[in-house]
Amino acid sequence: QVQLEESGGGSVQAGGSLRLACRFDKRTACMGWVRQAPGQEREWVTTINTEGRAKYSDAVKGRFTASKDYAKDSLYLQMDSLKPEDSGLYYCAADSRWTSFQCKDLQAGYNYWGQGTQVTVSS
Repeated sequence: QVQLEESGGGSVQAGGSLRLACRFDKRTACMGWVRQAPGQEREWVTTINTEGRAKYSDAVKGRFTASKDYAKDSLYLQMDSLKPEDSGLYYCAADSRWTSFQCKDLQAGYNYWGQGTQVTVSS
C-alpha cells in the first residue's frame, strides 16, 4: 500500500503559476499526475520514473515540469503559463507494478491514487 497526499492547489489567473506537491510514504518506480475537470474523464498529465525522466501530455508540454525529491519523499508539479482549461482536480498517482523503463508507457493505469487537489484558473 502506498499513501499519497497532495497539496498546493489553489486559484490563479491565466498566465500565472502554481506548484503542486505530493508526499508519498513508499517509493515506486513510476509516479505521475492525472487531472479531472468537472463532468469530464480523467486526463493524463505526466509520468516520471525513478531517474527523473518525465513524459508529458501535449496539452501541458513546455508549461509543466514534474520532479521528485527523495530526501523529502515528494513529487512536484510546477505549472507555469496556466490556462483556464488547466482547471480541475489534480491527482497524484503511483504504480508499484511497472519498472522504471516501462514508465514511459504508463498514463492512467496507476494502482495508487491520492485524494486530489483543486486547481482553478480564471481568465
